[in-house]
Amino acid sequence: MQPGKKISREQGDNNAGDYRKEYIGSLDDQTRYWINEDAKYFLHQALSTPVMNVLSATEGAYITDLSGKKYLDLHGNGVHNAGFSNPEVIAAVIRQLNEKLAFTPRRYTNIPAVKLAKKLTEITPQGLDRVLLCPGGSEAIEMAIALAKQVTGRWKTISYWDAYHGNGFQASSIGGEEHFTNGQGPMVPGAFHVEFPNYYRNPWGLKSREEIDEAYLRQITIILKRNPDIAAIIAEPVSSTPVVPSVYYWERVREICDAHGIFLIFDEIIEGFGRTGKWFASEHFVTPDVLVLGKSLGGGIVPLAGIVTKDKYNILQHRSIGHFTHEKNPLSCAAGLAEIEYIEKQGLVDNSRLMGEYLMQKLEELKEEFSIIGNIAGKGLHIGVDLVKDRITKERAENEAEQIMYDCLKQGIAFKVIEGNILTMRPALIIGKDECDLIVTAFKNALQRL
Repeated sequence: MQPGKKISREQGDNNAGDYRKEYIGSLDDQTRYWINEDAKYFLHQALSTPVMNVLSATEGAYITDLSGKKYLDLHGNGVHNAGFSNPEVIAAVIRQLNEKLAFTPRRYTNIPAVKLAKKLTEITPQGLDRVLLCPGGSEAIEMAIALAKQVTGRWKTISYWDAYHGNGFQASSIGGEEHFTNGQGPMVPGAFHVEFPNYYRNPWGLKSREEIDEAYLRQITIILKRNPDIAAIIAEPVSSTPVVPSVYYWERVREICDAHGIFLIFDEIIEGFGRTGKWFASEHFVTPDVLVLGKSLGGGIVPLAGIVTKDKYNILQHRSIGHFTHEKNPLSCAAGLAEIEYIEKQGLVDNSRLMGEYLMQKLEELKEEFSIIGNIAGKGLHIGVDLVKDRITKERAENEAEQIMYDCLKQGIAFKVIEGNILTMRPALIIGKDECDLIVTAFKNALQRL
């Protein structure tokens, strides 16, 4: 690493800290060998190197390392809604391979792609009737913004500080993190940012949610007053932290968009497919003009993302906003369709809601016992625990968060720390109360040792 360079903790835990080195040192010789081999051949980058461990299997809600130790995975990069290596998704992929239709050249279609597109229009909020697919979430964001710019004839955007929407110059420009823009030179112009409503950490010390909402909404109206040529407002309906805005906040943003002819784009790459206890997080609030999907859409097997939008925006036959080689990849589409059908058949959206309520209740009980827990927020199985040194000052307990993460890892519970001090819990939607109890027990053990 270059001298004087600091690793950002905004999107993840610190890969180069003492606790990481201590943990890697505790692993067996075979594992350390492959970690060193990984370090030898891959470009090093923050947030993903050095690696934590070497996996031999990912199945259900668990990951397994080379020594055979299993970990209940509360991160999964958001792809494991129906569980890792879901047998029904694997079977669908194998069938597709055996049919010798694993790719479709441009200007042709295939039945899995059409079936998946139809299914997406059925499960997404009413009025979203047109689909465009692509390999990954960053590309899906690009398509959503291109659609908004082309339809409106405008080129400016409003998005949120501290948000991550992917890499690529457009996605990084609307993202609100310095980590992905500094040193890149000029980014895409016209990308304005506002603060995401945060009731626990609002900078004014306000208590009333409506007053807090108005203070945050004012930032949008100030930009619009001076920049009437905004094409889109882009946001996660629930942040990845997570912070859950009020219904009032998103209703007001929807009204602003309607009044000014602005697209409302919701990035549900993480929150979609049952994560928040509804099929899509937007169902808790309002319907956007464009819904951006990814991660779990590929069934945890293959990369797949896309957008779903309104039929009235199907007016760009003279342009190509999603000109991707794997736009209608039948293998990916077969996996995506199988994942959705599995979630439906197993009632995993309801399970996410019920297990989320149960886990949040258990965490609230721990909050009564341990003052380091400053706040708990979330919807469904999308939960964040904000650790503080002091509940009055709300100073972030970053060192303690890292300690707890590695303590829980040794107990077989793997999660991610975001913003330096927030423990994020996003397990597979297939978990039951036993797994929730495992999470709470490991967390309590770590808190007691701390």
